Amino acid sequence: MSAAGWRANRWLRLLRLDRPIGTYLLLWPAGWALLLASDGSPSAALVALVVSGVVVMRAAGCVINDYADRHWDGAVARTASRPLATGEIAPRSALLLFAALLLVALLLVLVGGTALTLQLALVGAALTALYPFSKRFTHLPQLLLGACWGWSVPIIFSLQPGLEPPLPLAALPLFGAVLLWTVAFDTFYAMVDRDDDRRVGIKSTAVWLGERDLLVIAACQFGALLGLATAAVAFGRGGWFWLGLAVAAALFGGQLWSARGRDRDACFRAFLNNHWVGLWLFVALCVDYWL
Repeated sequence: MSAAGWRANRWLRLLRLDRPIGTYLLLWPAGWALLLASDGSPSAALVALVVSGVVVMRAAGCVINDYADRHWDGAVARTASRPLATGEIAPRSALLLFAALLLVALLLVLVGGTALTLQLALVGAALTALYPFSKRFTHLPQLLLGACWGWSVPIIFSLQPGLEPPLPLAALPLFGAVLLWTVAFDTFYAMVDRDDDRRVGIKSTAVWLGERDLLVIAACQFGALLGLATAAVAFGRGGWFWLGLAVAAALFGGQLWSARGRDRDACFRAFLNNHWVGLWLFVALCVDYWL
C-alpha cells in the first residue's frame, strides 16, 4: 500500500496507525519500566510482548475515544475528518473492533503474564474504556489518561519472571512520573482544541486552567522529573541517566517557551516534542545500563 493509500484507509485512520505519535509516547515509558524492572536485561520475548501490548492498547484507546467523541469530532477542526465523525465507519463496527483489540490484549497477557498481570490488565482496560467518556463530567480527563499511561508500569513489573506480589515500591515513583508527564503533554494537546472544546462543551485541563495552563504544565513536568530522579536513585542508576534527565528538563523548558503565546501550532509542536523527551530518556537509560 502506498503512503497515500495508508493515510486514506479508514480503518488505519481509526486505529491511528497513520499517526504513530501516540504509540511512541506510550512505548517510551513502557521501555523505561521494562529496563528498570529487568535490571537492563529484558528477554527478547518480553520485549516483543510489551511492544505488542503497547501497539494493541493504543489502537484500542483510539477506537473507543473516537466512538465516544463521534458526535463532537465533526465540530472540532482537528478531528472533523475522523472516520466515525464522517460516517465512513459505523459505531457498531467500531465497538466490535474495540472488543477484538481487547481480546488480543487479553491473549497476550494469558500467553506471557501472571495472575497478577491479568488483574492489572483488567483494571487497565477499564481505565482505557472510561477515559474518553470522562470528558463529559470532569475537567481532568488528562489525569485519567495519565493513569492509563502510568498503568503500564505495574503491568510490566508484574511480567518479570519469579516476581511475587506485591510489586516493588520502587515502581511507585516511576508510575507517578509517567502520570504527570502524560498530564503535561496532553494538556499541550488539549490547548490546540481549547476554543473548539469550549464551543461544543468538551471538558479538559486546558479549558479549566485557562491562563494557568503553562504554570500547571511546568509543575507536572517538574514532578515527572522528580519522580524519575527518585526512581533513578531507587534502582541505582548512574551518570548517563542523570544526563538524560538534564536534557529532558531542557526540552521541557523549550516546550514551555515555544508555547508561551498559546498559538495552536506552537502548542501542537510542544506536544510532539515529548516524543524526543521519551526517546532521549530511553536511550540514556540503555546507555547507563550497557556501558
